[in-house]
Amino acid sequence: MSNYILLVETGADVPNEMAERYAIVRVPMHVSFGNVTKEDGGFPIHELFEYYDKTGKLPQTSGCMPDDYEKIFDKLHKRFPDKHILHLAYSAATSCSMQSAIIAADGREYVTSMDTRHVSAGQMLVTLCMARFLEAYPDCPLDLAIKKAEILAETCRMGFIPGDLLYLKAGGRVSNASYLGAKILNLHPLIEIHKGNLKATKKYRGNLNKIAPRLLNEFSQNHHLSREIIAFVYSEGLSEELKKQMTEQAVQMGYREVLWVQTGCVVSTHSGPGAFGISGFIKNISELDIPLLSEHADA
Repeated sequence: MSNYILLVETGADVPNEMAERYAIVRVPMHVSFGNVTKEDGGFPIHELFEYYDKTGKLPQTSGCMPDDYEKIFDKLHKRFPDKHILHLAYSAATSCSMQSAIIAADGREYVTSMDTRHVSAGQMLVTLCMARFLEAYPDCPLDLAIKKAEILAETCRMGFIPGDLLYLKAGGRVSNASYLGAKILNLHPLIEIHKGNLKATKKYRGNLNKIAPRLLNEFSQNHHLSREIIAFVYSEGLSEELKKQMTEQAVQMGYREVLWVQTGCVVSTHSGPGAFGISGFIKNISELDIPLLSEHADA
């Protein structure tokens, strides 16, 4: 059994079965519907889209507060007093969560926070690989564990295409002119994660059924992604037919492990329904002593 507890925010979109398999603890971020605030993961995602359709207003998201972390830190430490809590944080450039965790960890030497500079599937991949590493090397020294996590974060890449630009427009992330231009020309921006920030790097024209296969080829080639593992991220509304098509294409391209990650409430608020994205590593994780799925017992 590992000497560590891995902690992430719900915005990492770690699937339930993965969290259970590796005992990954998730701290709820928050979504506000007017004066009503709910915990991320505590309500059906379709409520987000229904709320926007009915009101024309986008729910507001917020990170975790110090009190959120204090409660979980104390609860975990009481239950596992000999374990170190390794917090692999949601990008500090996009959320107050990591700063809140640092405030909460004051006086709690059993907590270490590290900025993954990723969100959603990128943060999930870093966390999954660290979970596998720590399971294989449960007595790993803290400095080595942090170094492994930093390398994973540095070599992880993620990009996604929003499902509906109306959500980015409503959230103030694109101007009305840009939205109208994209709508008229049927353009879809590729949003990539650069040093923790979300940045539009390219525009694709056409429908997602045509864009997604092209995106997989180009993203894989442009970033020279390792074929050991890839994660597809999607929001509610993406067709099962396209998911099947993309899985088959990834296998044909030589990807050994293909994961699908659904965005939770926080990320879906910004991506809208039917979003699609890709996350992977630019170097082989096996070189970091990270067990692959085919070599991983009980995975």
